[in-house]
Order: sequence, then C-alpha cells, then structure tokens
Amino acid sequence: MPGFEIFGAEERKQVNDVLETGVLMRYGFDGMRNNHWKAKEFEIAFAKRMDVAHCQLVSSGTAALTVALASAGIGAGDEVIMPTFTFVASFESILALGAVPILVDIDDTLTLDPKAVEAAITSKTKCVMPVHMCGSMADLRALKAICDKHNLILLEDACQALGGIYEGKPLGSYGDLGCFSFDYVKTITCGEGGAVITNNEKFALNADHYQDHGHDHVGNDRGAETHPFLGYNFRISELNAAVGLAQLDKLDGILKTQKENYTMLREALETIDGVTFRRVPEGGEENHSFLNFFLPTEEITKKAHKALLEAGVDACFYWYTNNWHYINGWEHLRKLKSLGNISSEVKNQMQDLNKTDFSKSDAVMGRTISSLIKIGWTEKQVNERAAIMKRILSSI
Repeated sequence: MPGFEIFGAEERKQVNDVLETGVLMRYGFDGMRNNHWKAKEFEIAFAKRMDVAHCQLVSSGTAALTVALASAGIGAGDEVIMPTFTFVASFESILALGAVPILVDIDDTLTLDPKAVEAAITSKTKCVMPVHMCGSMADLRALKAICDKHNLILLEDACQALGGIYEGKPLGSYGDLGCFSFDYVKTITCGEGGAVITNNEKFALNADHYQDHGHDHVGNDRGAETHPFLGYNFRISELNAAVGLAQLDKLDGILKTQKENYTMLREALETIDGVTFRRVPEGGEENHSFLNFFLPTEEITKKAHKALLEAGVDACFYWYTNNWHYINGWEHLRKLKSLGNISSEVKNQMQDLNKTDFSKSDAVMGRTISSLIKIGWTEKQVNERAAIMKRILSSI
C-alpha cells in the first residue's frame, strides 16, 4: 500500500499553503487562513471519488470506525459482528463505545463468512462489520441481504481496500457506512488520518458533530455553537488533510501500477501446482495492493514463508502468527486486559475467545501468504521477485 512511496512536490505545495497561513486547525480562524480549507476540500473531492453524498474526515482509520459506529447509534451492549482476520482497530473501536465485538469465522475471501454471520445474530446484534482485508472484499451482496433481513447496519471497513470495486460501486460505498484509513502505509496517506463515507444524511450529520466534541457547526462563531449530544475529539488537522488532498490526485496512477505489478507476480505463480488464490466475489475487483495465495498445508506454508524471507522477498506476510491481524495474537482481547474496568455488558455478552472454535478460520489463515505490492518497483525488480518466488514455491 504505497502512499508513502510517492511523496513529492504536490504534497509539499499543499502543506505549504497551510504553513504560510499558520492555521493548522480545520475549524475557525476564517480571516487568517487565506481561504485555505484543506479538510473541506478533501471531503468534497473524496466523496465525489467514492460516488457518495457525504464524507467526514477524521484523525485515523480507528477514529473513522468509532465515529461511524457512534453515528449509527451503536452503544453499550449493542453487538457488532466482525471477522477473526482484521486489524486490532476493529474491536478497539467497538469496545471504545461500550459495544460488544462478536468474532466469527472467515472463508476463502479472507473476509466474513456470511453463514457464520447469520449464525451469530442475536436480539442484541446491531451491526455487521466486514473488513476488506488486503485489498479485496467480502461477499457484500450476501451480507447486505442478511442485514436487510434482520434490520442491521452494514458498515464496511475498507481501510485496506481503497480503489476496489463491487458491482460497480467503490468499496466502502455499498453498505450504510464505509471507513478508510490514510495512515502512512495505506494506498494514499495523510501521514495520519481517516474518513467516513455515507449516503445517509442523518449518519453524516451525526458524524460531523460527534468527531468535534458534539459541536453543531451552525453559524460563524465557534464559541456560540451548541452541542446536540456528547462527542469526542477525532478531528483531522489541516496539515494532514493537505497531504491527503495531493495524494488523492495520484490514486488512479497508484491503482494502475499496483495492478500491473500484481498481474506479473500472479501470472508467475499461477503456473505452480498447489498454489491457489483468494476468492474475489463475483462482481468484484480488488485494488491489487496484495497478492494473496494459499498453499496446500499449514506446514508447507510456514516452510515457504520462511524460505521466501530468507531469499530476500520482503513485505511477505504470514498472518496466522501475526500479533496485529489475527485472533491467535490477540491475547489482550482474549483475556480482556484493560487499564480500567470492563463494562458489564462486554463481560456478560462477549464470547469466551479462549474456548470458541475458530478452526474454519485457522484452516484458511494457516495456509495463506500475502505479498505486498509496491509501486516503486521497476519492471526488472518485479520480474526478479516473481522468479525467486516461483523457484522457492515450486521447490517446496
């Protein structure tokens, strides 16, 4: 995910616009900012790019998830279904609101298994949160049907899949709400930042207020604004928004190069007996930020991953033993380790993750290797990488 690979003059120009005014905050100081409103400009441009009515910028992808959940009224005791393979921000955002994360199995899409989702629904379920990991999507049609049937919110975590498409819609725009991260290793970067998108006017207004201490943003006097409800500080700064604004202009070029490099690697590995690839749901196109493939057994996969790293194939991940992205590494969640008291709702409703059977997820993740796709590679470097990977995988 290459935003950091192409930082240049365009980003410096946008940042200098802000620095020259001295106004680093997105709200207020109208007379000082020389009509520079980078966050507002980015929100308008991103909403247009994602083909939605509303975009709310925030300080991170984690903040985006938290704000999105809050804007939909998710709170204490409400259950949110999420996958076993994701980033820790998924359950962090849920727990931050006093809501209860309910983890369920993934399938060969590396995302939520719709059958597992339906089986996990209770009277307290309020939201289904598919996470489009490593550039590709969940089976959104099936998940939307489930949400419609049970009157649930469909919240897409598209933080790792900006630019992917499902049934003609940008990922993140298919559900009720979509979330993105613009941290340093995402498809485009603000350094730190995130966004919530939606076509729901109520959710958009709630997000606008919630991310800024509940301010209603009515009128031109910030000190006179009222607070319709409680909120927190998840604002993005003008500096971060300025970087993202420049990066957004580069998105189409990034996606084009990612696809070219992905295709070269995939074509090399497709010829190897025993190598198969993650399933992309019909009607979908991934953003090609990762090449995700399966080997026949967990033992072979571990051996192959070790050999790839030893051969200098960097940015090659075996998520099954990764402390950030798979449930096996989340001891702090399994044991509910917290600096303060855990709410009674979470204690009483959350499944015992030390005893829950996630063997279906294990069977997928134990055989999965993901290769990051960089856009800074030359054609020669891609071909060299492909040759090394093909030689190692073929021999193993």
